[in-house]
Amino acid sequence: MSLDGKVAIVTGSGQGLGLAYARELARQGAAVIINDVNAENAAAAVGQIEADGGRATAVVVPVGGTDAAKALVAAALDAFGRLDILVTNAGVLRDKTLLKMTDEDFDVVINVHLKGTFTCVREAFAYFKENKVAGRIITIGSPTGQRGNFGQGNYAAAKAGVVGMVRSWALEMKRAGVTVNAVIPVAATAMTRTVPYFQKAVEAEERGEDMPAFFRHDLGFGTADDVAGLVAFLASDAASGITGQAIGIGGDRLQVWTHPTPASTEYRDGGWSYQALQEKAGILFNGQTLEGVGEEFPPLPAELQPSETAGAR
Repeated sequence: MSLDGKVAIVTGSGQGLGLAYARELARQGAAVIINDVNAENAAAAVGQIEADGGRATAVVVPVGGTDAAKALVAAALDAFGRLDILVTNAGVLRDKTLLKMTDEDFDVVINVHLKGTFTCVREAFAYFKENKVAGRIITIGSPTGQRGNFGQGNYAAAKAGVVGMVRSWALEMKRAGVTVNAVIPVAATAMTRTVPYFQKAVEAEERGEDMPAFFRHDLGFGTADDVAGLVAFLASDAASGITGQAIGIGGDRLQVWTHPTPASTEYRDGGWSYQALQEKAGILFNGQTLEGVGEEFPPLPAELQPSETAGAR
């Protein structure tokens, strides 16, 4: 099923993952609103899509507030006469550990990732509902939002919040026939390029070579283009029955994440007092019941070990 005649907004699509999503949507037939804060990046992205035979126009605005969301929807209607698809990809990083993180570090990440998703989705859904469009909304999460990551408390909060909103919105949008899902990409980005563990994978991509199978298969780590197909699929009519999901993709791997569910359940007549918890702590909270935090990567094979010149994060 092609996306011919569809119109999509992709926030943060001047480069990187967002550009890959926009180009794939255009390849499948959709006209695309490119969004970026950098006018040169936005113009270059439009040029690439047009060179590929697609249709696109750019809106240079920082995502976060309602005015930006309104400008994006208005641009879609002005340029192409309708809106069918929204991909909320825009984001920033301000990585710091808790005691070093400032209010500004926290607020800017929450504003772009979390509030920006909220305002853009609200504006798009209002259009979908008013015009009886069975729209498709694809938000972008992160493994950090699912598992946590050292020095990324602000980013983890924002991405976990995105998935939480998706689950709620799926209920609210069901009657209107609008779907909303979160994609959890695992791909080479500006952030992973600085991590020595991924050095050999990034170097292979930069040379235009296939990444080693260890990264693509064992880790589910790949390129931006590996993620783009899922975004386009979720935007299609074929995905009309999929909503409220967090779907991970990277390299050769696709994962449907479970919603949080209890790892263990215990009952005690009369409830759990302080004394009762003290007595049963070893049974209630142990290696079989407690959940891990962060992602644990297997040791790299010897041939994929980073060189001494690899940058430190």
